[in-house]
Order: sequence, then structure tokens, then C-alpha cells
Amino acid sequence: MFGIDGLTITVLLALIVDFSVRVVAIIVVPRNRRPMSGMAWLLTIFFIPYLGVLLFLLIGYRTLPKKRRLMQDEINQFIQGSTEGMELVRRDHPWPSWLESVVELNRNLGAMPLVGDNTASLINDYQLSFDTMIADIDLAKKYVHVEFYILSLDHTTAPFFDALERAHRRGVSVRVLMDHIQSMRKPGFRQTKKRLTDAGIDWELMLPVQPFKGKWQRPDLRNHRKLLIVDGLVGFMGSQNIIDRTYNMRKNIRRGLKWKDFMTRLEGPIVSGLNAIFITDWYSETNELLTRDIEPVHPRPVTDALDCQVVPSGPGFKGENNLRLFLALLYYAQDRIIITSPYFVPDESIMYAITTAVQRGLRVELFVSEIGDQAVVYHAQRSYYEELLTAGVHIYMYKAPYILHAKHFTIDDEVAVVGSSNMDQRSFSLNMEVSLMVRGRSFVRNLRAMEDENRLNSRELTLEEWRKQPLRSTILDNLARLTSAVQ
Repeated sequence: MFGIDGLTITVLLALIVDFSVRVVAIIVVPRNRRPMSGMAWLLTIFFIPYLGVLLFLLIGYRTLPKKRRLMQDEINQFIQGSTEGMELVRRDHPWPSWLESVVELNRNLGAMPLVGDNTASLINDYQLSFDTMIADIDLAKKYVHVEFYILSLDHTTAPFFDALERAHRRGVSVRVLMDHIQSMRKPGFRQTKKRLTDAGIDWELMLPVQPFKGKWQRPDLRNHRKLLIVDGLVGFMGSQNIIDRTYNMRKNIRRGLKWKDFMTRLEGPIVSGLNAIFITDWYSETNELLTRDIEPVHPRPVTDALDCQVVPSGPGFKGENNLRLFLALLYYAQDRIIITSPYFVPDESIMYAITTAVQRGLRVELFVSEIGDQAVVYHAQRSYYEELLTAGVHIYMYKAPYILHAKHFTIDDEVAVVGSSNMDQRSFSLNMEVSLMVRGRSFVRNLRAMEDENRLNSRELTLEEWRKQPLRSTILDNLARLTSAVQ
């Protein structure tokens, strides 16, 4: 009779644990998760079970901590109440027949109404954007609200910080929010915090990962919004961060990379909607609700008025608000669709909507960068090019050394969306974003002029050229595509 030694018992226990992990993973992982994401996680756990389980426990859940989820419910109610009665939309010009249902969708998901009597200007120059924001800050009389994914003190942004300090010295309330992880990863983080503190400015980190201070959530859930609100009268939103256009990273400077961004300056009732986003994010981080900074909305007749709707999104909302908005517009489009997204890593629903649009006879254009600043995202994005080109999508690659970081798209001649949201799975599921849907031919016309300028500085990628790429690139693209689905 053979005895069972310790090594045999250890091996048996390891096999039982390994089998149990796989069975539990099949039950737990796919629940309430997209099939593609669920499959990617299961493959990770099956091929590297122990490391895969640790990664899943660390970043496998897209929800915020319970306390923040409860706060988000309060926030949604606050937005609903503070924007009640803002539907100041004139209907003297015919709407697209489908727009009413999109407006209702956004209202149900993000609690923001469509409001009219707004004006907007597009700023397509990096330095001009700073100059314009600084000029408005210098006119502030009551408050300045600053919320950016990345806020960094450097030679380019120093005048912006100086303007904030001048406002504070005039007695203006200045409040600043910056994403913890992304701002921390940029050079000069300590100097940035010290500059704000020395200036007497109230500032907070968004979604801080500080376990020793009791502040913890999934570390890759980030606040990606870019907002500036002055006195509730002027608002800025778009893709640009408060940092030099090289992002002050040695690898970027070595490669000569420069970011090309885009901001929208807004006036009118819609600024109250942007301010509501800041107020709720400030409340999330400080427990302080800035009710005194809620501005009443008054009608103001303007020529060539725009109808605008703010659409916040992120893991605090039950639905993927930006994804649902994008899908609705892609399916409603009747003539053409032009998409600009620096990080284009769509899910299946977006790919179906885009390729279906081409099959419906629409012209669809996609603007991306010729080169990438993030290797995994760059290769994941490339993995979709052949399917898009085969379907008939026109892909324009903005020439190096620029990173086309602007995020916007236009639908026919009527509607546009601008904001912080990329058309990728991170922006749909993990990041807090803010998008602005604008109805107005003048706005779309101005945005189209920017798209035309981008086209002149891009080259069109052809299917013939794409099929000549080396095998190693295809392998890298496909591997990156798999990792992008792990969320």
C-alpha cells in the first residue's frame, strides 16, 4: 500500500484550488459585464490564474466605493433640481425629426436638460486657449472653478496660476480640482500643490488613492474632465489639460511630440450646467455643497443662438451615458459622420454603428494621429483599421510629430458633440467624462472648418497600404486589442 507524501498532498491541493478558481471565475467574472470584457478577464485568469485573480480583485470592478455611489445618487438629484426649468429652447427653426428622442435619452441618463440661447467659440490653438482662459479669469468677480484631469505648473502654465492668484487676491473664491494619479505622474507635482497652497487657493485631488488616509478606490478609475467656469457666465470645456503641450515628459521631448488640442468657450444658460458638474465633483471630494454658487438662469436673446446639452458620464452613473449618446447619434445620422478621437478603441456596438452607417450610404471619416504616445492604446487602435477600411470608412492620420488630442464629432449639418470623452472603452466605462451636444448649423460649420484644416494636415490611410504592414505589427496590434478589453 502506497503512502501519500507531503508533496503529493501539496500538488493535489494546488490542483483543487486551481480548478476552484476557474469554476468561480466562470460564475463571477461575466456577471453584468460586456461579453468581450468578460472573455478577456477569463482568459487572463485561465492562463495566469493567481496573478489574474489578484488583478481582477484590484481593478476588476468598475464601481466606485459604496460611499461615493450613495453620494452620486444625491448628486444626480441635485443636478435634476438645480437645472429644473432650464429648458429655454426656441423652436423657430426646424429640428431634425430624431433629435427630440436623443435629448430625452440624455435627460434620463445624465439629468441635464437641453438649453437654448447659448453662444460658443472654438479655440484650436494651444497657447490661445491659455490666453483666453487667463483673460476671463482676470475678469472674475465672484468665483473661478477649475477642474482638469492634469494640472501642472510649468513655464507654459505659470501665467494661468498667476491669474488664479490675482483673482484670489481680489476676493474671488477660487477652487481647483485635479485628478490625483495623472497629475501626480507628471513632473513638478509637489511644486504644483505648493504653488496653489502658497497662493491661498482651495484645491482638492479628485479620486485620490491614499489608503493610509482611508481614501481608496480602483486606481484606474479617473476623473478625465476639463472644465473652467467663471462667475457662472463663461465656461470652457474640451480636451486640453493645464500643462505644456509636450506634457513635460522626457520621452515626448526626445521624440519631438506636441499635443494638438481644442477647447470650447461658452456663454449662456449652459454654463450653469457645466458649473453643476464642478459643484457635484467638489462635493464628492469635500462633502461641501456649494449652493451659494448656483446661478439663476435667465433668458437672454442672442443672434445665432445654440441649443446645448451637458452629458456627464462615468462609473458613478448606472448607464454608460456617453456611449449611449454616441450610438444614438451614429444611428440617426442621415448624411455624414466625422469623428476625431486620439484614442479610438471602440466596443462592438460602436463598430457596428460605424460600419452600418457606411452601409446605409453615409460618408464616415475618422481622424486619428499618425503616431501614438501610449504604445498599448496605439496598437489596440490599429487593430480596428482593416475592418474600418474594408467597410469603407475614410481614415485620416494627423501627421507627426503632433498628437491630435481633440475629441469631437459632427453629425450631418445639424449636431456636434465636443468634450473630454475619447471613443474608447476606458472613456465609456472607467473615466468620469463630460460631453456637450450642440445643435446649431453655425457651430457645426465652424467645427467642420477645423476638420477641413485637420484634413489638410493629415494623410489618408488606404486599405492597400494597410495590408502591406509587417506581420510583427499585426501581432502587436492584436495582443494590445486583447488587453484593452480587460476592464
